[in-house]
Amino acid sequence: MAAAETQVPGISRREFLYYIWTASIALYLAEFTGLILWFAIPKIREGEFGGVFNVSPTAIPGINEPPVDNAEGRFWLVNLNTSDSTGIERMYQASDESSPIEGVAAIYKVCTHLGCIYKWNDASNRFECPCHGSKYRLDGRRIQSPAPRSLDRFEVTLTFDDGSSESSGTDELGQFLPVPLDGRTVVGMNVDTGSQKKGVELTLLQDLV
Repeated sequence: MAAAETQVPGISRREFLYYIWTASIALYLAEFTGLILWFAIPKIREGEFGGVFNVSPTAIPGINEPPVDNAEGRFWLVNLNTSDSTGIERMYQASDESSPIEGVAAIYKVCTHLGCIYKWNDASNRFECPCHGSKYRLDGRRIQSPAPRSLDRFEVTLTFDDGSSESSGTDELGQFLPVPLDGRTVVGMNVDTGSQKKGVELTLLQDLV
């Protein structure tokens, strides 16, 4: 007697369309998730704003000299020292500042009022915003409103000829402090534009005069 043949049932048209629909939805969700991850995860390369800028030490200005503009990084480099009489018209110690201000800082080039791009004014020796008249000292502290706070800063890391390195510390208000030179020779410098701290709200310098 011949063995009975096994019947293998096929799939219906409705089942086939269901499988195709399910696979299409799964593929769409996978692509959509991939796009979200692509835009959500930063892909900032070195030398692009939001990343780290390797800056030549020769870009550091002299003590209390006018700031140096870094257009790609959107920051100003300053070299401050309120204990030095050089450039005192640009950088001086205010009456409410108990300690000298010294070191290299990177200041964000956006006004804290409404986000305008301010400029350094050689005639008045200060930063001035053309939009609404806010003014700042060489280190970014407010001289005149309507800016609500001092200018924001980026983290700076300096490498010295003795092999040591030092990064921006923070003060009791959470603002980045300048990195002091202490007579050391800088051989390398990085500015991390992804590491930003807001300027603090202090008494307007014009009100202290």
